[in-house]
Amino acid sequence: MSAATTVPILQVHGIGKVYGSVIALSDVSTSVGAGEVLCVLGDNGAGKSTLLKILAGVHPHSSGELLLDGQTEHFTGPRQALDAGIATVYQDLAIVGLMPVWRNFFLGAELSAGFGPFSRLRVAEMRAITLEQLGRMGIDLRDVDQPIGTLSGGERQSVAIARAIYFGARVVILDEPTSALGVKQAGVVLRYVAQARDHGLGVVFVTHNPHHAYPVGDRFLVLNRGASLGEFDKTGIRIDELTRLMAGGAELDSLARELERG
Repeated sequence: MSAATTVPILQVHGIGKVYGSVIALSDVSTSVGAGEVLCVLGDNGAGKSTLLKILAGVHPHSSGELLLDGQTEHFTGPRQALDAGIATVYQDLAIVGLMPVWRNFFLGAELSAGFGPFSRLRVAEMRAITLEQLGRMGIDLRDVDQPIGTLSGGERQSVAIARAIYFGARVVILDEPTSALGVKQAGVVLRYVAQARDHGLGVVFVTHNPHHAYPVGDRFLVLNRGASLGEFDKTGIRIDELTRLMAGGAELDSLARELERG
């Protein structure tokens, strides 16, 4: 089956979200399929977080339609979305900094043997799985017993991506994964985003930085004040056009003229 006829894993049609009298998101449509990266771009207040929370099952949508594998779906919470294979890696990673990497990799899903007071953690197995799964993603750690807090920001984000893949994610939603990182560490994360795509996952990359999105993105959804400014294939838009659209070209032109006069 060709990519053009393959049903996307996750779709939204005319999705909207209202909080009382506040319209946070209005009439947004997009999709993500296996082996592709959808970048959701916008400035602060554009609606990126609202869309993310709808896709992740945190908030129900107020209008429109959400589809999973072509079937209408209504997530009642993050657990239901996770069970459906939609994993979200938030900007403030849910990690315990002093715990080893392997403990964080299995946090909340530890492998154990035995029952009741006789149960015990399968530590050696979890260490081996963690090392193997990180290796598959190209993450080369010498020691999975080292505290995860000793890793760089990019490495911590990459461990979270590898964890999502291991636990059966089909779509990984990344919430501003490069926002607090320098150029080198952002590059680390972007390489692992590409790795996730190449493993056949759908990736939703939420960011305000078009220079981070463009190298790995296949399609770009640009939001502004809760509304879509359009969705573009990479072949149909240059990075300077994407940056200009996201920043508001007319406003920038006006500002440039004003500053020139000053």
